[in-house]
Amino acid sequence: MKKIELLAPAGDAEKLKTALYFGADAVYVGGKDLNLRAYACGFDEKELQEAVKYTHNLGKKIYVTVNIFARNYDIEKAADYVVFLENIGADGVIVSDAGILTVAGEKLKNMPVFLSTQASALNYAAVNFWKNAGVKRVILARELSLKEIKEIHDKVPDIELETFIHGAMCISYSGRCLLSDYRAGRSSNRGECVQACRWSYEIREKGSNGAFMDMEQDERGTYILNSKDLCLCDYISELAEAGVSSFKIEGRMKSEYYLATVVNAYRRALDSYYKTGAEYKNNDYISELEKTAHREFTTAYLLDEYERTENFDDSQSEGTHKFIAKVLSYDNEKKCAVVEMRNRFAVGDQLEVLSPSSSFNKIIKVESMTDDAGNNVTDAKIVQQHLKIFTEVSLNRGDILRKKFYNNSRVTI
Repeated sequence: MKKIELLAPAGDAEKLKTALYFGADAVYVGGKDLNLRAYACGFDEKELQEAVKYTHNLGKKIYVTVNIFARNYDIEKAADYVVFLENIGADGVIVSDAGILTVAGEKLKNMPVFLSTQASALNYAAVNFWKNAGVKRVILARELSLKEIKEIHDKVPDIELETFIHGAMCISYSGRCLLSDYRAGRSSNRGECVQACRWSYEIREKGSNGAFMDMEQDERGTYILNSKDLCLCDYISELAEAGVSSFKIEGRMKSEYYLATVVNAYRRALDSYYKTGAEYKNNDYISELEKTAHREFTTAYLLDEYERTENFDDSQSEGTHKFIAKVLSYDNEKKCAVVEMRNRFAVGDQLEVLSPSSSFNKIIKVESMTDDAGNNVTDAKIVQQHLKIFTEVSLNRGDILRKKFYNNSRVTI
C-alpha cells in the first residue's frame, strides 16, 4: 500500500519540532514575507536553514509557502527568494500566483513547485494545465467532492494531489477572501487576514415602514460568517482510493497543543489504516480531536452533498482538555519527569499523557511535585515553572500532559 504523506503546519521552530515529533511526514512553513500568514511568527533566512537541516536529519520534508497574490514589486524579490530556498535544500515551494510560478520555472533547477489551494484548481483540465506549466503537485480546492477528486486523478494520474483533511475554513472560495480588506483594510490575499469572518455580527432588516429592525439569533448576535472546522478523519480510506497523495492539516496560527493533538490523531489513524484498511474507523479518533479547541466539525463538500458549514454559535468551541504541562525530560531510574507548567494544576490531579509513544492516554495521578530547588509544591500556578513529578508512566521529551475539565469556562491555549 502506497503511504500517504501527513503534512502539518509549522508557524515557528517549536511548532515545527512538535509536528515532526507527533508524527508528521512533512511540514509547511512560511518566511517573513511573501506568504499568506503575515501574523504568524514565520522563519527568517537563518531560521529556515536551521529548520531544513533539523527536518532532514529526521528523514522528513519541509515545504515553504510563497503563496501571496503578487504585485509587480514582489516579483524580483520572489525570484531571489525561491533560489535561496533551493540553495538551502527546501523540498518544495508552494505558490498561487502565475507570475511567481513563471519566475520559479526560470530560476529553479531541481526544487519542485506546488500549486496552492488559493489557485482554485477544481477540474482535471485545470490540473493538467498546471502540470504542463511545471507544477509537480496541486493542492486541490476545498470545494471538491470525493467523486471529483477521483476523476481528476484518473484523468491526470501523473501529478501529485494534496487535499486539506482538517482545520479551519473560510467563508470564501478556496480561501480567496475580501472580507478582511473590507472590514479592516488588510488583505487576506496578501497574508494579512484579521479573521473578520469569526466576529459576531447583527443583521438589520429594513421594514415596510422604513425603520431598521434588528434580527438576532440570540442576545449575543450571530456568527453568520463563521465556518465550522473541516474534519475528514473518517474518510482516509476513501481519499486514499481517490488518489490523494498528501493529507494537509491547516493551522500555522494554531497553538502547540492543538498541533500535537491533531497530528497525533491523524498519525494514529493513518497507521491503523495501513494495517487494517477501512477497519481503522472502529477507533474513536473524533473524540481525540475534540480534546483541543475547535469549531463544530464538518465534511463540507466531500460527500457530493453540500453540508452547511456555518458555525452560528460562537467563534471557537472549547476542547475537552487543558494543556497542563510539557515534558522536558524523564529519568527512568528515578521515575521522575521534569515538566514545564502551562496551565494551573495541583497535587491530587489526574493528568492524561499526549504522546506518540505507547504511553498515549495513560493517566498520571500527581502524588507530589517539587520545584528546581527541591521545595514541595502543592499548587502549580507559576506559568512556565519547571517542576518535578514522580510517575511510573514512562515519558519522553516533547510529550504533553493534559487535564480534562468539567465546567463551561473558556480555555486559552
